[in-house]
Amino acid sequence: MKNPTTVERKSEREMVVTRTFNGPARAVFEAWTKPELIQRWWTPKSFGISFVSCEADVRTGGTYRFVFSHPDFEQPMAFHGRYLEVTPNSRIVWTNEESADGNVTTVTFEKKGGKTLLTLLELYPSKRALDDAIKSGSTGTSGASEQFELLDELLVTLVER
Repeated sequence: MKNPTTVERKSEREMVVTRTFNGPARAVFEAWTKPELIQRWWTPKSFGISFVSCEADVRTGGTYRFVFSHPDFEQPMAFHGRYLEVTPNSRIVWTNEESADGNVTTVTFEKKGGKTLLTLLELYPSKRALDDAIKSGSTGTSGASEQFELLDELLVTLVER
């Protein structure tokens, strides 16, 4: 049985995604912090995008740069930012700096028995920035269900080892 993904606008500037994963927080956190694992689940297949490169120095003060290609675009698309806070197996906070209206994303990993409740909060600088992100489909919540199903598939392999 698949765990449901919930997506909810919490305020004028906040979007929240939650999902329970069948695996320990350690494994879910690992999937969010190792580039070789991020590449296996981050891009929903229905979006038609693929990784060109994935760099992630997941530590407080570290940076990331994800570059994607899509058949409809001549040039790759790059997303980058900084990790503001990293607490192993518990919390990651990062900036999204590809535009002036970039949001700050916070992901928490809460232990629930042998499972993990993941909460992803996107905080935008203004109501308009969030509205624009929703309209364009660029908010991280678009495709979250499909993305997290890919993460579920990856977690099976991480938990078994």
